[in-house]
Amino acid sequence: MSDSTQIDAAGGDVTLTGDAAKRIAFLMQQEGEDAKLRIEVQGGGCSGFSYGFRFDTQVNDDDLIIELDEAVVLIDETSLQFLGGARIDYVEDLMAAAFRIDNPNASSACGCGTSFAI
Repeated sequence: MSDSTQIDAAGGDVTLTGDAAKRIAFLMQQEGEDAKLRIEVQGGGCSGFSYGFRFDTQVNDDDLIIELDEAVVLIDETSLQFLGGARIDYVEDLMAAAFRIDNPNASSACGCGTSFAI
């Protein structure tokens, strides 16, 4: 398995780490053969914007498709405006196991890690 992959997104790279790809591939297998992980930026959350994660079987014309090993991530064009330069990782520690998005566009983030401000 490779360590990570970078895909150019709206002038900045979106990086998917090997740990994230491994977990996404596992979850995709559980979800079904056509499932892909969609990452979205939505209005709301305690800091103004929040990250959304869901499985989707539809690939839209404006989707960025990131593939690493068996993992497939979809990011829509609107969300890409907020995710340029972001690094998507999967972290397991004593407190939790979760996807973590390190987003250089965020001026602040809430403690939960799923909400941010620009």
